[in-house]
Amino acid sequence: SVEEIEVAPPKAHEVRVKIVATGICHTDEHVLEGNFPEVEFPVIVGHEGAGIVESIGEGVTSVKPGDAVIPLFVPQCGECRSCLSTKGNLCSKNDISSSPTGLMADGTTRFTCKGKAIHHFVGTSTFIEYTVVHETAAAKIDSAAPLEKVCLIGCGFSTGYGAALQTAKVEAGSTCAVFGLGGVGLSVVMGCKAAGASRIIAIDINKDKFAKAKEMGATECINPKDFKKPIHEVLTEMTGEGVDYSFEVIGRTETMTEALASCHYNYGVSVIVGVPPAAQKISFDPMLLFSGRTWKGSVFGGEDLHKNVNTKRKKKKKEERVKEKQRQRGEGALTEVGRDLWRSSSPTSLLKQLPYSKLHRKVPKCLEYLWRRRLHSLSG
Repeated sequence: SVEEIEVAPPKAHEVRVKIVATGICHTDEHVLEGNFPEVEFPVIVGHEGAGIVESIGEGVTSVKPGDAVIPLFVPQCGECRSCLSTKGNLCSKNDISSSPTGLMADGTTRFTCKGKAIHHFVGTSTFIEYTVVHETAAAKIDSAAPLEKVCLIGCGFSTGYGAALQTAKVEAGSTCAVFGLGGVGLSVVMGCKAAGASRIIAIDINKDKFAKAKEMGATECINPKDFKKPIHEVLTEMTGEGVDYSFEVIGRTETMTEALASCHYNYGVSVIVGVPPAAQKISFDPMLLFSGRTWKGSVFGGEDLHKNVNTKRKKKKKEERVKEKQRQRGEGALTEVGRDLWRSSSPTSLLKQLPYSKLHRKVPKCLEYLWRRRLHSLSG
C-alpha cells in the first residue's frame, strides 16, 4: 500500500529535497529480504535519487532552494580521517558501516506515519516524494542535468565505474573479469573500457545480458553453466595465469572467492563490489593471498562525488571563460581587419600583410565578404 508520510522541516545543517527521480538498486531488495546488516524497521528505503532542494536548515551554505542535487549515501564531512585522506572515501559520518541507526545526526527521524516514527535508510531514503538529508550528503549538480538519468550517479554508475578506475585503478592493456552484469556490473565494464583494458571478460548465468555487456565494452561473455569446472579455472585457462583485475558485482560469498581465485596468483587484484549478505562468512585458502594477490572492497566506487562534481563544474566554467575570451579576441580582430579592408583600395596587399595566425582560417572568408560589400558600395 502507499502510505502518507509526514516529512518534518530540515533542522540545522540539513536539507529537504523534493525527489524527482530515483532508481531501484538491488541493495534495496537486500533490505526487504533481511540481507542488509542492521537495518531498523519500519524504514523508507531508496538511495539512488536526484531532486531539487525545497528548503534548508540553519547554517546550510553549500546549497540553496531550487538547486539540483544528488543525495549521497556516502557523505563527505571534509573533517574525518577518511575525508582528509586521499586513500579512501567512506566518511566516518556514514550510516552504513558502523552500527547504523537509521536516524539523523541528532538521533531523531524526520519521517512519521500515523504518529509513528519511520527510520531513514543510509541517510538518503529516496523512495518518497520529499526526503531530508544532511548538508554533507547533498551534492549540487548542474541545473540542466536530466535528473531521470543522473540519479544513477547516486549509486549504480558511480559504484561500478569508480570500482574500476578509483579502487582497482585498472591499467591500459590489462585483462579484467566482471562477475555479474546488472547495472553496476555494466558500469564496471564501462570503467574497464575507459581505462584502456584490452580484454574484458563478462560473466553471468543469464545470456540475455551478453549483448548489452558487449555494447558497453566487454570483449567476451561466458556463462558458468556452460562449463563443468569452476569458473576460476576456466578464466585461468583463457588468460594463461589469471586476469589482472576481477570484480564481484553480485554479493554472493561463493562468487567472491571465485573472483579472487581467477586473478593472477602474484599481482592480481580482486574487488568486492556487491553488498555481502548479512551474517555470512567467507572460507578460503589463505595461499590465494600469500602468493601476492590483493583483495579489496569498494564502497560507492571509492568516489568523492562532492569533490568530483565541484572539480568538473569549475573545469567547465574555466573552459567557458577561455572560449569567451577567444571569441572576444576573434571579434575584435575581425573588426580591426574589416575597418582596414573597408578603407583599403587593394585587398590583395592587405591579405599579404595580415599574419595568418591572427585569425586563422576565418580571415579569408571574412575579407572576401567585406570586400564584396565595399565594391557594391562603390558601384552604387
